[in-house]
Amino acid sequence: MTKRRRIKAIMLAFIMALGSARSAGAEDAAEMEKEEMEIQTVTDAVLPGLFLYLLFSGYSLAEASSQTDEYTLETKVADVINDPVFEGYGKLIFPVDRPIDEDLELQDVGDILIWYNNVNPDRTVEIVNYLKDQAEAGQQIFYDIYTDEEKAEDPEKEDTGLFFFRGDPGAKTAVVNAGGGFVYVAAMHDSFPHALELSKKGYNAFALIYRPGAETACEDLARAIAFLHENAEELQIDMTDYSLWGGSAGARMAAWLGSYGTTAFGEEDCPSPAVVIMQYTGLSEVTGNEPPTYACVGTSDGIASYRSMEDYISRIQNNGTDAEIEVFDGLRHGFGLGEGTAAEGWINHAVSFWERNMEEHS
Repeated sequence: MTKRRRIKAIMLAFIMALGSARSAGAEDAAEMEKEEMEIQTVTDAVLPGLFLYLLFSGYSLAEASSQTDEYTLETKVADVINDPVFEGYGKLIFPVDRPIDEDLELQDVGDILIWYNNVNPDRTVEIVNYLKDQAEAGQQIFYDIYTDEEKAEDPEKEDTGLFFFRGDPGAKTAVVNAGGGFVYVAAMHDSFPHALELSKKGYNAFALIYRPGAETACEDLARAIAFLHENAEELQIDMTDYSLWGGSAGARMAAWLGSYGTTAFGEEDCPSPAVVIMQYTGLSEVTGNEPPTYACVGTSDGIASYRSMEDYISRIQNNGTDAEIEVFDGLRHGFGLGEGTAAEGWINHAVSFWERNMEEHS
């Protein structure tokens, strides 16, 4: 039984004890006074034992509180970041390179995700509760990609790592890269939702938190790919036919690593991905080394022209490589999963594209 479940069981027992004290009801002042005395007796008897249990089990009161409460739309982002369950990496759940007001609530996270649209507050709450539940169940959900020595030499590498959204043990793997104009990492809308959906389909998905800047971002992705290959057995993942996903700047990262490989960014040679899945990017360069590529974009995207993306995919196809694009009428930049829009369900088409190319490579 996890800590969270033990606390809930104790709280339930306490509530039931209070309920038994109230069960007789009170019809007059004398009975009410007697009932209040019985409740106080139960409280005096149960609460000391509860707090002693928490104390000797290694709980702080803050930790006990955090493990009995689920996050809601009104939860403050700062409370998620500082939740002890995340052991210091909570700040990486949200953009570390964007100012976050101490009163910002989960329902308003879209306010700090510049260049993005169609941010779903309910999805934000689902994600942070998923991460919390996984951590409280004893699952490691965050992995450093750099050693302590490397981070000491370059402190900017402190704010990097992989969030693991577990699928089935031994299942295929996806690496998802959020955009943010190489200024910040919009993981809460542009990679976490995708990774969570992929995990629900049984795939193992990792969302990368990287250093802003095109070169450093690609170095971090190359390191992440190398890390996952090196630790695949321990992580219980299959890196054969892995996929690279990305939106906006993250799409450029996925495409560049797919075309140039890990050696171009300072890592040992790793196998190329089976596919690249990309959303709303203005990337136009075609090298001839592109993996099979799926793309999607909206016609009202003022940052990534859908016509440019159509041309990009067409040129990949002309090289004899499997590629396809979906264009959604009226959608602007950064629609993420596109829930409640014309794009809803695109991720299923992307997964089918990946699965088709797995079969072709087998």
